[in-house]
Order: sequence, then C-alpha cells, then structure tokens
Amino acid sequence: MDVARIRADFPILSRTFHGHPLVYLDSAATSQKPRSVLDAETAYYERANANPHRGVYALSVEATDAYENARARVARFLNAPDPKGVVFVRGTTEALNLVAASLGASILEPGDRVLATVMEHHSNLVPWSFLRDRNGVHVDYLDINDQGELRLEELDHLLTPRTKVVTVTHVSNVLGTVNPVREIADRAHAVGARVVVDAAQSAPHRKVDVQALGADFLAFSGHKTLGPMGIGVLWGRPEMLAEMPPYSGGGEMITEVHLDRASFREPPARFEAGTPNVGGAVALAAALDYLEGIGWDELADHQRRLVREFQQGIDSKLSEEVRVFGPRGPDAREAVLSFSLKGAHPHDVASLLDADGIAIRAGHHCAQPLMERLGVSALTRASPYLYNTVEEVRQLVDALEKISRLFAVPTPKKRSRAA
Repeated sequence: MDVARIRADFPILSRTFHGHPLVYLDSAATSQKPRSVLDAETAYYERANANPHRGVYALSVEATDAYENARARVARFLNAPDPKGVVFVRGTTEALNLVAASLGASILEPGDRVLATVMEHHSNLVPWSFLRDRNGVHVDYLDINDQGELRLEELDHLLTPRTKVVTVTHVSNVLGTVNPVREIADRAHAVGARVVVDAAQSAPHRKVDVQALGADFLAFSGHKTLGPMGIGVLWGRPEMLAEMPPYSGGGEMITEVHLDRASFREPPARFEAGTPNVGGAVALAAALDYLEGIGWDELADHQRRLVREFQQGIDSKLSEEVRVFGPRGPDAREAVLSFSLKGAHPHDVASLLDADGIAIRAGHHCAQPLMERLGVSALTRASPYLYNTVEEVRQLVDALEKISRLFAVPTPKKRSRAA
C-alpha cells in the first residue's frame, strides 16, 4: 500500500501545530477526508442541488437520482440484497435510537429482555435504557474477560424466550476487540431474538457483509468511513422495517395526512422525514469508492503493521509504565489502542502529545460502563488509519517515553546508618 500517495489525497495532513507536522491518530473519533470526497460534495451543491423526490423539473430529478444512486452504492458496500433496506440517517447514534424506539413501539412489551454487552458505546446503551425506564423492558449485559473479549459462555443463561433483541458492537471503540457477530446472531436467532449490530468501528476497517454477519439491523457513520459528518446509515431487513412504525414525522414519509389520521410510506422513505442530506449521501458514496479502492486486504495488512509497531515499541521501551487494554497481538484486534501511562492522567498525556503535534483522544470514550469494568476512569486512545505511517507510530512511542520520564516518581534515597 502506497501510504505516501494516500496521504497526498488528504489536504488536512499538510497542516502543522505548535511547530510540528500534524500526526493525526484519532480516526476512531472521526476520519479525515480525501480530496475526492470533498470534491463530490462540492460538485453536488454546485451542479445538482435541489430538493429530491418532490419536483418534476430536471434539476430535482438529478438530485433524486444522485440520492438514490448513493443508496444503491451503500447497499453494495454492505452486500445488502435490496437498497430498500438502506435508510439514511445522521449517524450511528440516530440509527440505533431509531431501531430502539421503533422496536419499543412495536414488538417489545413490559418484561421482555434486551441483551447488550458491557463494551457498548453509549449510543448503543442509552436508547435501550430509555425502554427500560419508560416501558418496563429489562436490559441484560454480556461481560468480558481480562483480555477484553466477550464471555460467550454466559450466553446460555442470558438468552431466554423473553429475549427479543440482542445488540452488539462489531468492533469495540475502546478495546479494538472484533466480536464474533455471526456466532452471536445464530444463537440469538435460535431463541427468536432480533440482532442489532453497531458497525461504526468496523465499517472503516473491514468488509462488512450484512448477510454473512447474520444481522437484522446494522448501523455505521459516514464520518468515520472517510465521509462527511451528518450522514450515516441504518440497514435493516426490509420485511422487518416494513413492520416498524416511523421514528419521526414530517414531509416525505407520508402517503396521506388528514386532521384525524395519517398513513405512511413503505421503507426506507418511512424513516426519512424531511429534506434529506443529499450532499452528504453523495459524498459518502464517494468515500466508499475511495475506501474500497484501497483494498480490504491491503488495508488490513497496513493496520496490522501499525499495531505491531506500537506494541513492540511499548514492550521495548515502556513495558513497566504503559498498560495497553484489549486483545494482545495485531491479528486479534483492529487499530484501536487504548492505554494508561503510570502516574499520568490521560488528559495530561493528550495535552503533552498535542504539544508535539500528535492528536489522540483521552477520556471515557462514551463507554463509562466499560471503564468501570476495567477499573479506570479514563484512558488515552490512539487510533491509526490508512493514512498513518510507521514513523508516526514511532513518534508516538518516543513521545510517550519522554512523558513517562516527566511523570516518573523519584526513588527515595536510603538513609545511611550513620545518619
């Protein structure tokens, strides 16, 4: 993989901060955007901008075609058999809220159970907690082991006939753990549960095939996948979407509205009230073209090199000072590297790295229950991606070595007997 050529496609990587070239290692929060994505959104607004679906004039037809072509592009990206299963939303958070609210209004009754995991992002915890607090739905949680992997042996007693939904992240945004979604889905389906997959951290890194995963619903965000902010995807099995009530109401999602009643369109229009983000959808399609043009195998090999470089650097220089959380080894995880530095708060580490132009994330990463399970209040996270180099990872390790010396606790001198 020609990383130098790839880097040239990302204008923001030419910036400097505090006199240092930008080393951007926060792609798990949001990825940077290649020129082709920026150009695609600009071109839409310059040449094709109109309200789709609602006009019979030529420009509106062009906007409609651009929007529906983007939907078809996403369906191909997900290996979805029918573009009608693709609903455009603002991002993973809105997608998961939509699923929870709509299932809560249709199939979930008081006493029913939802199974999540302790490693979920808040966007896949809070919507289900709303149903617990308002609808009397019970929420159970699958635990992890000390390596940051799910305790699948606990599924036998957690999955019951009252379990109606199993919701799981494909890749942990803290641990980098790649969960065995297909195995979980098969076991969930055996008790009649529907399976919801948070693919926000997997879609940027690996082939996401909704048929191979056995998912019933799957969500991902454009901005983590080289696309713009404000656009994301909920994929659902069309027959299941057809049984679900709307999440929000307004124009475009209706067939008829009267003062005493309303009727609604078939999915996906049923879940896309109001004027859609056509420019974002067009740019997302361009982002998927760019990402798949790199090649999944090439991307995986590159990311394994970066993870291996980080772990070897920590082992050789900071094995006593730095603890890396999650599965061990570059083949057991995605390039999401959360760690703690002895004696230093994660926010202090992030601030000191910023002084060297290195951008990383610090905090609870919208996963406070996982932080509690790990026994920490916060972690520092580096998340390299396709445009990062081995040299940048070495810069991170060297900077951490410098910071560790700054926070090192001096060894007290022994008092002599004469004293």
